[in-house]
Amino acid sequence: MLLRGYLVFVICGVFIASGAVSGEEVKKAVGDEVYFRPDKPLPAGVTSITWKQINNGVTIKAIEWEDRETTSPNPRFTGITTLDTKTGQINITKLKVEHSGVYTIDISGKEQEQRFTLRVMDRVPKPVIQLEKIEDNRNVVYLSCKYNGTITWSNSAGETLVFHSNTHSITVKKNEGNPDNDYTCTLKNEVSEETSDPINKKDLFNGKTAIYFNITF
Repeated sequence: MLLRGYLVFVICGVFIASGAVSGEEVKKAVGDEVYFRPDKPLPAGVTSITWKQINNGVTIKAIEWEDRETTSPNPRFTGITTLDTKTGQINITKLKVEHSGVYTIDISGKEQEQRFTLRVMDRVPKPVIQLEKIEDNRNVVYLSCKYNGTITWSNSAGETLVFHSNTHSITVKKNEGNPDNDYTCTLKNEVSEETSDPINKKDLFNGKTAIYFNITF
């Protein structure tokens, strides 16, 4: 019983780690890889295995094994898709947005009940901080990170900073806070995260930032 329980734990762990749980949506970034595997061992005497992708109501074959030969009938999956004929597992590398959809498997010509939903999303770009100075107040600088997505501002002291939600900007005052602080902007979505190059507070008020930022007045 203990061994059986351990095996169940291991199998569940594999599915959770891969995100390949039937009925759940797996989210990946462009360039990532994913694999899906039947939840039961393949029966004896399997004559064919076919993985299909359903996207916008259109069904295509991703990879197929029949008569001891494996092929990828659709160019979308050619060269990036492999099939383990012993377990039925499909592996797809170098993912693109077009690989999003629902995946099903046919075993010996019979479609299985399992459904795997894949959503491939673009990675966020590395953000670039923009600097805005006020002509009549040289002791205040606004730092902006204008991107669609979740934005977090922080400094080298490890503090998460409050920003103006409508402009995604923070206010830095020359005479407030630690003069040696660095500021960074982090942009993320559900599958990726990127952080800007840091900018030092001292540089904000001595003109050195002109080589790093877009300055507007």
